[in-house]
Amino acid sequence: MACASAWQLPAFAGRIEVGGIPAMWMRGGTSKGVLFLGADLPADPATRAALLLQIMGSPDRRQIDGLGGGDPLTSKVAIVSPAATPGADIDYLFLQVWVEAARISDTQVCGNMLAAVGPFAIERGLVRARSGETPVTVRQVNDGSLATVVVQTPDGAPRYAGDTAIDGVPGTAAPVLLGFGRAVRLPAGTSTTPILGTMASLMDAGMPIVVLAAADLGLTGHESPAALEADTALVARVEAIRRAAGVMMGLGDVSAATVPKVALVAPPSGDGTIASRMFIPHKVHSAVGVLAAVSLAAACLLEDGPARQAARPGSGTRRRIGIEHPTGRLDCDVVLSAGGGIEQVWVVRTARKLMDGLVFARG
Repeated sequence: MACASAWQLPAFAGRIEVGGIPAMWMRGGTSKGVLFLGADLPADPATRAALLLQIMGSPDRRQIDGLGGGDPLTSKVAIVSPAATPGADIDYLFLQVWVEAARISDTQVCGNMLAAVGPFAIERGLVRARSGETPVTVRQVNDGSLATVVVQTPDGAPRYAGDTAIDGVPGTAAPVLLGFGRAVRLPAGTSTTPILGTMASLMDAGMPIVVLAAADLGLTGHESPAALEADTALVARVEAIRRAAGVMMGLGDVSAATVPKVALVAPPSGDGTIASRMFIPHKVHSAVGVLAAVSLAAACLLEDGPARQAARPGSGTRRRIGIEHPTGRLDCDVVLSAGGGIEQVWVVRTARKLMDGLVFARG
């Protein structure tokens, strides 16, 4: 990973005297966060982190004094800048702002917020809109990988209204296509490995994840997030496996990190490919993250492992992998090479601009 940092700061980190900062509040996929131009924020990471904690209202369970929504999925920040290297249009740094701790982490990328980054870059003039649709090549600063975001721009500006629905978001909006071509990595060197008495797949195709069979933990894999989170023994066991896997994946001590995620998988209950309950890492996602879904889709195509055993992956050089989650399903279109390797994964998301203006820290 290019970045593997977390800033743990004292509660509220003092007061910062600043004027209003240009910002856009957006929904991206099933997440929500605040987007900034890099030039509008302090360059020093610790100073920037202290400022963002104030803006988001952390640490506080309700984030009542900031823009955060009291949930990890609505306490996110995206920082967008002109690309620093050839081959990309923009750089995107994702920051996860913790809700109840004075902590900000850049140890993962967020694929849902990536859906908002493309329109934001066009809105801010970093990318010139084309007629019809505009592809934006994004360097994800957190891990150095490239992604493609295809934005609908029929009138030379991002179009947010449309008839595309995604599970976990009410209503419809214009589609935003996300394309990933990152090589599949098996950190353990094999599709399955034992961890603390449980067989697991350690995968990194979109982001690092640990795949476990729900049945091996005495579960159906279709439990609600609330039921899983209430099982303290289960949460402790999953976290122990996650920490052991982090060392095996070369990530070191992940006790304060947000990756790897842990996916509990089971056969689908509907017409999807696989059912998943994703620990992110200590709460259970109400849906599934885009990049975690990309990794899980790749796991479904392994020769062996918990995901392959639970999945109905179909056949052919283009596979629709439908990941069932607590609020519906997320589909990944996986393009395979003639040799069976994964060339690219496409995911359909939507995004919406909620507010554009100035945001203020406490004076």
